[in-house]
Amino acid sequence: MANKIRLGFVGARGPWAARAHLPALKSLPEFEIKAVCTTSEATAQEAARAVGAPLAFHDYSAMANHPEVDAVVACVRVPHHYEIVMAALRAGKHVYSEWPLGANLREAEEMASLARSKAVRNVVGLQSRGDPALNYLRELVLAGYVGDVLTANLTLFSGGVLERPASRTWQGDRTKGAHVLTILAGHAIDGLCFCLGEFAEVSAKVATQVKQWRVSDTGGAVDTDSPDNVLVSGVLEGGAVASVHVASVPFNWRGWRLEVYGRDGTIFASTDQMPQMAAPQLMGARRGEPLAPLSVPDRFTLVPEDTPKGPPHNVGQLYVRLAEGIREARNVQPDFDLAVRRHRLLDSIQRASDEGKTLRLS
Repeated sequence: MANKIRLGFVGARGPWAARAHLPALKSLPEFEIKAVCTTSEATAQEAARAVGAPLAFHDYSAMANHPEVDAVVACVRVPHHYEIVMAALRAGKHVYSEWPLGANLREAEEMASLARSKAVRNVVGLQSRGDPALNYLRELVLAGYVGDVLTANLTLFSGGVLERPASRTWQGDRTKGAHVLTILAGHAIDGLCFCLGEFAEVSAKVATQVKQWRVSDTGGAVDTDSPDNVLVSGVLEGGAVASVHVASVPFNWRGWRLEVYGRDGTIFASTDQMPQMAAPQLMGARRGEPLAPLSVPDRFTLVPEDTPKGPPHNVGQLYVRLAEGIREARNVQPDFDLAVRRHRLLDSIQRASDEGKTLRLS
């Protein structure tokens, strides 16, 4: 492998790549974008020129098998993750895949299994785990800042439930794997589990409150069965009672908030977006003291100072971890095995809702 880790990027023309991945990679000396892949030769050449990549492909398998590509990035719509990631793994390449890893649990399990058999490094885009504030919150909880955690509450209210542009109406089909349960709730619940531990039991209500979307750029309408409200209550493995409400709402959404209450103290974390989009602010207090801001130590920041704030920051944090894993031949988090665990939890939440039961989780 060359001094730099040479990336083959699928999805470089997409909005999330432009907003998060490409700005992050510009600040990371460990990587270079060696190749891009799109659906046609013309668009591939255009994308290569735009990002300064010397190689352009319209066949992701050919790109994955190219000897000058060390790792593949899958930054495309969820239904296409499986075919791209599997091609990269079969070629023996390291992989960064956006979340959700697959359109369903079966796909995620197959990708994680092949990654293990190939002994390649892999990261899934659960970017909350790269956020310095959440890493500090987790450290405080583990160090006993709040004592035994008694209860926690997580809310995330985001926008966009009433309409979508035509380019995003595919998300109205829940089988495509990109909706409030998998994306908004998946990210949010993973952040809670990262800080406080996994769920031991769950009950849930997964609902589609708005069953038809207006198509914003055509004026038409499409039916949807994608969930827009996820309500979970349960018990964490450590014994704490926890509740989660994630929803896509029409107007004046308030963002993300996590409240942690223990025998000895309290921590609040909040942002008007999501942790992977904007850094949360932390407040804490011990044994009846008034809440006060908590400053996040610099040691949790892995990216260079010139990395843009916002979405590029935590995406960059995960790229740094991937680079460490590749250089040191070790697994890093969040990896595909963690992604499978998260897919299984989301499936359990859906099943708890469908069956109206409290489920014990293994």
